[in-house]
Amino acid sequence: MTGRGRGASGGEGVSAGGGATGAGEGGRGAGTAGAGGGPGRGKDLDLSQWIGREERVEGALELSHARAVAAMFDDPPEGIAPGNPLPPLWHWFYFPAVVRASEVGPDGHPRRGGFLPPVPLPRRMWAGGRVHFHAPLPVGAPAQRHSRILSVEEKEGRSGALVLVTVEHRIVHEGVAAVVEEQDLIYREAPSAAPGGSPAQGSSAQGAPAQGAPPQSSGAGLGEAPDGWDWQDRTTTDPVLLFRFSALTFNGHRIHYDHPYTTQVEGYPGLVVHGPLSALLLMRSGCAHMGEAPASFRYRGLSPLFCGDPIALVGRQEEPEEPGGAPPTALELQGPHGRPTMEGRISWAAPSSAP
Repeated sequence: MTGRGRGASGGEGVSAGGGATGAGEGGRGAGTAGAGGGPGRGKDLDLSQWIGREERVEGALELSHARAVAAMFDDPPEGIAPGNPLPPLWHWFYFPAVVRASEVGPDGHPRRGGFLPPVPLPRRMWAGGRVHFHAPLPVGAPAQRHSRILSVEEKEGRSGALVLVTVEHRIVHEGVAAVVEEQDLIYREAPSAAPGGSPAQGSSAQGAPAQGAPPQSSGAGLGEAPDGWDWQDRTTTDPVLLFRFSALTFNGHRIHYDHPYTTQVEGYPGLVVHGPLSALLLMRSGCAHMGEAPASFRYRGLSPLFCGDPIALVGRQEEPEEPGGAPPTALELQGPHGRPTMEGRISWAAPSSAP
């Protein structure tokens, strides 16, 4: 997988590893940080100076890598051919943060202070985002990621200090921004959990991760949809899936594969499912049921999902947002006991007026 991209500044570009998804305490940032002596200031460090910082990464949408992603999802790798449109959100598997081993922090993330601001809070979570699909990205083609810090904002949440960072990414092919997205990252304090890993507030995982089946193709509705939803797909995760996802996104965050670290240091009850993996499962379910290519997708993490948890992917078609528009699709990923862990919404291209 050589040549998939390196940050031009040598900093910590945002890959698809993420962390735990947010627990409903954040949103998109819209302001600045470091002006009031709060968590973003540290030793008189003004994090607002990172707003507007840019990074460009050159790479290629390699065929072998796309086929490895297909295999991870239990899809036939040979179904991915050169020139095929890259499936929605698969750009997350390209342009990772490539840093030397000596530049990795104790949690497995790149050390802070490169492209992303050096927020002095221990936990970083991929809380959600908004993605717009403007043109296809052909498998095997060269492409670039253009990234920019849009905002940094300090807040106080239920669990203490928060810093919200919103990053814009543009995936460019032949001079066209084929995918434009904003990612919301939340930095927060560590919870007060006893060694050995008492569950974080709102979690429902039960101890060590259980072995689960690979994710089923979401093409078939599995089980009766709960009230208020049109369909339901069921699946789960296992440690092998989480490891493969981490490897394919070059994400070293230890909460996805190192069970002792996850439970004893970070205080989670089990291995944490990547937020982007949850978003991809929602996208796959929506596209399979609707049979269309998305125009945009927005998603928000609500609470962590843990390895081996039963997963229900539910969806429904909603009323068009404007006259003549295509009906959007609402989605939700539910964990144990129907607990929502991520919500999403896909907008589709407007129906053609041609006869």
